[in-house]
Amino acid sequence: MLFKECTCCNRRWLTRLEFLTDPNLKLVGYQVNFEVLELGYFLFNHDSCGSTIAIHADLFQDLYNGPVFKVRKTHTNDCNAHCLHQNDLEPCPALCECAYVREILQVVRNWPKTSIQSMETTRTVQIGNLL
Repeated sequence: MLFKECTCCNRRWLTRLEFLTDPNLKLVGYQVNFEVLELGYFLFNHDSCGSTIAIHADLFQDLYNGPVFKVRKTHTNDCNAHCLHQNDLEPCPALCECAYVREILQVVRNWPKTSIQSMETTRTVQIGNLL
């Protein structure tokens, strides 16, 4: 099973946890899809090779268990336009359909990173278990 592979350097992350804890990855943006929010992309810079990795928002959806509002407030007086700016990672205070994705961004953005040495040990154990 594979969570993600970098298309630039072919680095592989076997699990989402391995991906999120990688200190060489930094969440840098969110590309919204207003028609189907789960099809938007979370954008990560991969410091090891300089590429940007896009992952569908739905792969992080289970990290949120709060309310999901039914009405989108984009372009209203309640909207701070966070979703309209790809590099804006701030939470949305509006009672908006998009607000829950902004909360997931906060969880991913603040995910604790592990040391590179700890990551290599974990990968060795994971790969050993697959053999």
